[in-house]
Amino acid sequence: MTRPGDYYDELETRPPERREAALFAALPAQLRRARQATGFARILADVDPDAVGDRKALARLPVTRKSRLIELQKAAPPFAGLNATAPGELGRIFVSPGPIFDPEGRRADYWRLARALYAAGFRRGDILHNCFAYHLTPAGSMLEMGAHALGCAVVPAGPGNTEQQVQAIVGLRPQGYVGTPSFLKIILDKAAELGADVSSLKRALVSAEALPASLRAELKGRGVATLQCYASADLGLIAYESPALEGMIVDEGIILEIVRPGTGDPVPEGEVGEVVVTTFNEDYPLVRFATGDLSAIMPGASPCGRTNARIKGWMGRADQTTKVKGMFVHPAQIAEALRRHPQVKKARLIVDRVNENDAMTLRCELQAADAALAQAIGETIHALCKLRGKIEFVPPGSLPNDGKVIEDVRNLS
Repeated sequence: MTRPGDYYDELETRPPERREAALFAALPAQLRRARQATGFARILADVDPDAVGDRKALARLPVTRKSRLIELQKAAPPFAGLNATAPGELGRIFVSPGPIFDPEGRRADYWRLARALYAAGFRRGDILHNCFAYHLTPAGSMLEMGAHALGCAVVPAGPGNTEQQVQAIVGLRPQGYVGTPSFLKIILDKAAELGADVSSLKRALVSAEALPASLRAELKGRGVATLQCYASADLGLIAYESPALEGMIVDEGIILEIVRPGTGDPVPEGEVGEVVVTTFNEDYPLVRFATGDLSAIMPGASPCGRTNARIKGWMGRADQTTKVKGMFVHPAQIAEALRRHPQVKKARLIVDRVNENDAMTLRCELQAADAALAQAIGETIHALCKLRGKIEFVPPGSLPNDGKVIEDVRNLS
């Protein structure tokens, strides 16, 4: 049973059809804003913003891939022309590994992390011990801005200096922790070693690495209820857990799609694919931004009462590019082969070693073997990849639902 104050705002519990209508009513203006940026002016040159009124229309727009950001930013520094706000008018500019340059605007809760913190139990007046990095990368700032929007005080601890962290927690008695789950365990272990009382820590919001069920249980057993969120330096908050612990709820400030890796084509609900996000960020209006992360939409709504779609969380990387006989093979090439042969709805390229030579086998889901089709698909693969491979038909539904288009099983060690 829910109580007043269980939700950050009324947006979280609105009927799904009302949410969908509001997002797509706001999208044309966002597309016009994006087209003011030189990069998106080129990418969206043939797009009529007013014609993009639903998911089907959105799915026809080009995808911009995070995997290309480094080269795009080098060609048009600093933000590849994807920014609608001039660099000098931003609040901060971060440098993520790559390097990739990430803008931060001057609005309160720019990254929208307050919603995830609220779901994790943080409230006005709490002290939050922030162990995300503040140096160059944005994670520390992301959580701090969200905490300030909630009315929390922040200890800007950053990572490392474990004994000093313990001393700070003993002295300041923060109610909660944000950072990676592994570093929270390190702090708790150090506190136990020192005989220090860090029992003020009752809740945590973690991110940036996996949270195994065993570690979550251990943290809970040590008095810290731990939830996680999924965010990125380009997009801010994407999804977050609630106390129901049944999937991650999509943030209210984005449109999320799951597409077949290597394409922009949405997959059916439940099928694993690449996470693609369209934001309503005025400074950095990313449209159909492919994160490179795999996930899947879960059926139904969360038992906690929040009505937005849920995803299964991070399930791996979508960029499965590999090298075969010195040639790169990309998921997009396999997707193009399937487009040319629509009889095949799903396929997986297996890359292996046979007699000390690289070998490819394309496993295609089809009701019955077809020699002529196998030959045609083989010719298509050769034309696209400049490599020959074996075509193998398997029963529909037999390929794993894990988002893999290319599976490299070679032992190259």
